[in-house]
Amino acid sequence: MRLPVSRLRLSVAPCAAALALLIAGCASTPAADVAGTREADPRSTQDLLDASTPADWRTPDPQDTLYLDLETGRVIIELAPDFAPAHVANLRTLAREGFWDGLTLYRAQDNFVVQFGDIVEDGAPGKPIGSARAHLPAEFDRPAAGLAFHALPDRDGWAAQTGFSASFPAARDADAQAGRGGRAWLAHCYGTLGAGRNTAPDSSNGTELYVVTGQSPRQLDRNITVVGRVLQGMELLSVLPRGTGPLGFYTDPAQRTPIRAVRLASELPPSQRTPLEVLRTDTPLFDAVVESRRNRRDAWYLHPAGHIDLCNITVPVRTPTAQR
Repeated sequence: MRLPVSRLRLSVAPCAAALALLIAGCASTPAADVAGTREADPRSTQDLLDASTPADWRTPDPQDTLYLDLETGRVIIELAPDFAPAHVANLRTLAREGFWDGLTLYRAQDNFVVQFGDIVEDGAPGKPIGSARAHLPAEFDRPAAGLAFHALPDRDGWAAQTGFSASFPAARDADAQAGRGGRAWLAHCYGTLGAGRNTAPDSSNGTELYVVTGQSPRQLDRNITVVGRVLQGMELLSVLPRGTGPLGFYTDPAQRTPIRAVRLASELPPSQRTPLEVLRTDTPLFDAVVESRRNRRDAWYLHPAGHIDLCNITVPVRTPTAQR
């Protein structure tokens, strides 16, 4: 069985065919400040979260919340219109019109991604996309001006500066860091949702999506459009059997995971929604949470690291108190 690139909208990275798919203020702790140079906060991450207030949390907008319903449960995705407005608008249309209903997760590449959408044989027509746009601009980055960006204290090997924008892991260039305009973009961390494309930068329309399930492939940053991230349900994706075909595609259609439905939370009655709150990333509490992970001070750790990577920071998500 051959898999047509034109229908799969796979991203092609320049170095290997295996890549064919494919916030303003700094944190309170300076990068050079490691354990032992100041008074340590003895509280653990959980201690900090337990002491949080309602103001430390936010509720995702239902219009930017996508439910990917599988037989095994629900994967909840938050969309990122501040970074990919055209793609997010198309995803909303595709979800409202049921484009992904009955399709499958047809790829699971070890230590990389799972992918879903409309996989077809050579020459066969694809599923109609209804009133969604067939052609979208590349949205790999955006102007940094006007973007809320909460910076991390440590250096990054992929960008001049990393941090969070509304809880999304993000990066920006040296001009943006210096306040001279510049560009900002979302980073490929675990749980990132991206829109697959062909070789042409503007060859994605959002119908073929992938979720990062392996070690962060940051080489994809600014080479493909990131449209959101998984808030809950990653365990339903990360345990999928790995595909045995090239790039992790399933050679046997029976191995594919059926998609019951993909819906916007805003299109469902409240009784059918999954209530969630996400920790805000522009607060002193978040800085303390980052530091609690950056320099672990519980008894087991003998040597605090004094450094943390962007993609090693998991933004906490919880069920609202009234629902617990």
